[in-house]
Amino acid sequence: MITEEIILAELSKIIDPDFHRDIVSLGFVQDMAIDGGTVSFTIELTTPACPLSPVFQKQAIDLVGDLPEVEKVLVNMTARQRESRNLASGETGLKNVKFILAVSSCKGGVGKSTVAALLARTLAARGAAVGLLDADIYGPSIPTLFNLHNPGVRATPEQQFIPNEAEGLKLMSFGFLAGDGPAVLRGPMVAQYMQQLLHNVAWGELDYLVIDMPPGTGDIQLTISQSVQIDAALIVTTPHQLSLTDVRKGIMMFDKVNVPVLGVIENMAYFICDQCDKKHHLFGEAGGKTLEERFGLETLAELPITGSLSGSLDALAGTKIANETTDIVIRALGKKTLEKPTRPHVDHDAKTITLTWTDTGESVTVSNSALRRACGCAMCIDEMTRAPLLDPKTIPLDIHAEKVGIIGNYAITVDWSDGHNTGFFPYKTIRDLAKTSRGGCGKSTCGC
Repeated sequence: MITEEIILAELSKIIDPDFHRDIVSLGFVQDMAIDGGTVSFTIELTTPACPLSPVFQKQAIDLVGDLPEVEKVLVNMTARQRESRNLASGETGLKNVKFILAVSSCKGGVGKSTVAALLARTLAARGAAVGLLDADIYGPSIPTLFNLHNPGVRATPEQQFIPNEAEGLKLMSFGFLAGDGPAVLRGPMVAQYMQQLLHNVAWGELDYLVIDMPPGTGDIQLTISQSVQIDAALIVTTPHQLSLTDVRKGIMMFDKVNVPVLGVIENMAYFICDQCDKKHHLFGEAGGKTLEERFGLETLAELPITGSLSGSLDALAGTKIANETTDIVIRALGKKTLEKPTRPHVDHDAKTITLTWTDTGESVTVSNSALRRACGCAMCIDEMTRAPLLDPKTIPLDIHAEKVGIIGNYAITVDWSDGHNTGFFPYKTIRDLAKTSRGGCGKSTCGC
């Protein structure tokens, strides 16, 4: 006789590659019903349009369908309902938006708007309900990207803006309001227009709203982050050192407003030669590795220099680049929504800094002098050549931390007694330093 326990045992063979756990223990399997030889259940994933959805569905049908006495398997794929959103504005068009993803860069010209449009259009093509908000008042990009230069803006009886649509994707931009003319506006007016674009648009029910943030870390960016509960942010950069230098500012800004950063997309990372099919890294191939070492953030994707990324969005639709990048970002968002990481407790004294994770019992200790020498900021490491600038002999023998801060769930910042305070120290760096100094794993809880 077929039972729920037997079915769950089979479904527990399906392993989520992002969490490295089976879908049963993750709580994804729900609403199981057995009616004779027909078995039905729901697999509830973390986010809509998850690229793993068809994979899990097929695995579930195959595993359960092979059981004796099972004649038919019905699998309903769905996504977890989001808790009510905290919004600064009482009446807002964002109240029925499940996930808000900010695409940001601290430097213009790195392809941020193209990446935001790529993600939004790809998700919409897969059947998700998606909106794309162009939050750049001074240099809106959506009208150009979608070739919508004179669409105008209509309003509902409640005086909410009705977004324009292209290929099932809802679009809103200040460029629709102002046309092709320059936006000659002072700060208070910019903030007022920004609030209108954020809260006075009739988005309806959306699975995702992608916000194409303006470049930089100024008032507009803070206004957006503080008045909208952004679920996660994505930072777009290029491998050029001028762009990489500005990544730190974006990380710090989102940390101040409690927005988790999924990772970095490195645009224009390389080009592929037509003659030899070889990847050529014009700005150096250590960009992604450098970002991870300096900031502890994963480089989610490296996009090539190609005509499809600088031409129309029609040329991008359905391409391998668009689909693979979207898959990576949505999986990272799903993982972030389910993760409940704990920040370490930090202790520091005259000689050491210790990080302790109470949930796992892990404790890592590194000496002040070793950590100070490992600083990878622009004052200690040459931005272009990565050659060391810091002379270890100049570090005071009594160097110690006066203040330690935590960035996201991947790094700490330190205000040192010698006045230095511009470095990031990812947890991986601290673990590696502790391991080197101890000649073992570096954990005080281990006996190696």
